[in-house]
Amino acid sequence: MPNGFLLSRALLNFQTDDEDLLAELSAVTRTPDGSLWLGSDEFITLERLTPMGDGVYGNHKTFHLKDFIELFNHESEIDIEGLDYCDGYLWVVGSHSLKRNKTKGKKQHKDIERLSEIESDPNRSLLARLPILNGEIVPTYARSNDKNDVLTAASLKQINSHNLLLEALADDEHLGVFLKMRLPSKDNGFDIEGIAVSGHKIFLGLRGPVLRGWAIILELEVEDGEPGELVLKDLGEGCLYRKHFLDLNGQGVRELCLHDGDLLVLAGPTMELEGAMQMFRLEDALNHTNDTLWSQDSGRLKVLFDLPFTIGSDHAEGLALLPCMGYDDGLMVVYDSPDAVRRPDPKSVFADIFRLPPKG
Repeated sequence: MPNGFLLSRALLNFQTDDEDLLAELSAVTRTPDGSLWLGSDEFITLERLTPMGDGVYGNHKTFHLKDFIELFNHESEIDIEGLDYCDGYLWVVGSHSLKRNKTKGKKQHKDIERLSEIESDPNRSLLARLPILNGEIVPTYARSNDKNDVLTAASLKQINSHNLLLEALADDEHLGVFLKMRLPSKDNGFDIEGIAVSGHKIFLGLRGPVLRGWAIILELEVEDGEPGELVLKDLGEGCLYRKHFLDLNGQGVRELCLHDGDLLVLAGPTMELEGAMQMFRLEDALNHTNDTLWSQDSGRLKVLFDLPFTIGSDHAEGLALLPCMGYDDGLMVVYDSPDAVRRPDPKSVFADIFRLPPKG
């Protein structure tokens, strides 16, 4: 499969040189005013950049999520792994994952001990919607004179140290065992990476677990519960979610993006593996009423292109569609651990924009 055709690059200028932001970008989406919204693995904030012309984005502004929705606490990371915009709302999802402590390379016996330690950050269990008005996140606003047309910030209902999604998956025949075993994300444990929203439908990509080479995308819908809370909607006969299994060449999902009713899927290695990443298209993804399984022989799941591969850097993490070079839908990719050549100065980083191959 050929590498993607690079149309251009965009320069993202921030007001900070914090490496926990610029070197840890994990999600991006674009709102109709042309602004880019970005998230980091390490932060509990969202970052907005506005178009400055000539492929440059700046006017950086930070929004603290605690100002709009209830978090478990105001210190621990959310591990933001997906952003999307739909019908006036910015949607954000955390990884919902556990993490195993890293070695530090100092004292061997301490490192061995650290590898036995598994930590949970409750804030990672976040699925939220945030109203956008005139380029700003707001708690609520009336979109029209219709009293029912009011947009409000809300997040999926919290239960103990997790949320309704993890509660619903606890007894799932495929995923429940991974949650009960408390497998960390980097050990092929449960790990959300990617969100795509269309109307009432929410798709969540799983980096892990990958089951005998099959990656998983969850589909669910939410509805309002108590003020500021969302609950899972019954999809019929008590079903709260659907599962879609995809043959991504043994890779997990690293990001999702909707395009003309299809799901664009960024696929990459699970766990801590280094490897090439690929773009896939799952056609006609919006109209399924059951769990599905898609092989590459189905004619509906197609490899689009390979992303350039650099060992140790340039880990593709975020996707957004935007016009570029006469194309309506260029595909922007932002990177975690960006290579040094992407960093023209400490406060800036380049994102790639690829040509999206036509359908068919």
